[in-house]
Amino acid sequence: MTSDEKLIRELVARSQDAQLDPDVLPALHTDDLVLINVAGRRLFGRETFASAMAEALSSPLKDVRTVLDIEDVRFTTPDVAIVSLTKTIHDERPGADATDLPAAGAMTYVLTRTDDAWQIALAQTTPIR
Repeated sequence: MTSDEKLIRELVARSQDAQLDPDVLPALHTDDLVLINVAGRRLFGRETFASAMAEALSSPLKDVRTVLDIEDVRFTTPDVAIVSLTKTIHDERPGADATDLPAAGAMTYVLTRTDDAWQIALAQTTPIR
């Protein structure tokens, strides 16, 4: 495993660990982030994402947890990587219907290197039904 792949795996682990931390998770993304969540909501920019995350964490969505498993890491250039993941979704909301959210999603991160750090420039999840 290359040092870049190790850094990328650490970034993915940090993003999973910070899923309930509105101060940490947005900072792992680029300013011009594009994010499409499992419900198809598209967000443009880190600030928009931070706002949406704060809103979600003040709602029953705070009880939805995800686990990320890396399937593949590919470098399109030395400073751009595509990470293919499987996202397992644990909907722990009281009274949630099992059909509200899929149990899994195919997730893609596009990462860019800025200085010596990797950041998430695109995060997209396709439901697996």
